[in-house]
Amino acid sequence: MIEFRSNIVPDKPKVLALYAANGWSSAEAPDRLMAALEGSDHLLCAFDADQLVGLANAISDGSLVVYYPHLLVRPDYHGKGIGRDLMLRMLKRYQGFHQQTLFAVSEAADFYEQVGFTRTDTVVPMWIYDGKDRQR
Repeated sequence: MIEFRSNIVPDKPKVLALYAANGWSSAEAPDRLMAALEGSDHLLCAFDADQLVGLANAISDGSLVVYYPHLLVRPDYHGKGIGRDLMLRMLKRYQGFHQQTLFAVSEAADFYEQVGFTRTDTVVPMWIYDGKDRQR
């Protein structure tokens, strides 16, 4: 049974294992990753017993805008609805905000549409990125 816990930062080894399992380059910067999660406006984790199997976080001004930078689920737990549950819980928490945004990798765009996000051609995503993953 999956248990969701809010605003607790899991132990570093559990976090790094989750990020590494998903091939995220932020696993290679463990101190920065942990600081980022600790600085989140909201952090939501999914556990199977004491194993961290999913995580979502939000950065927000607390009133108008929220940005969802991370949503990860262990690959061996994909297809079980954990990512959907994480995202729906985040959306409920920030319901009524003027703007909720995220950057979706191409393969994940359909998933985010299923939970209520829409694609736009009125803004251009831009970034300065020092990671090595998914530089398409």
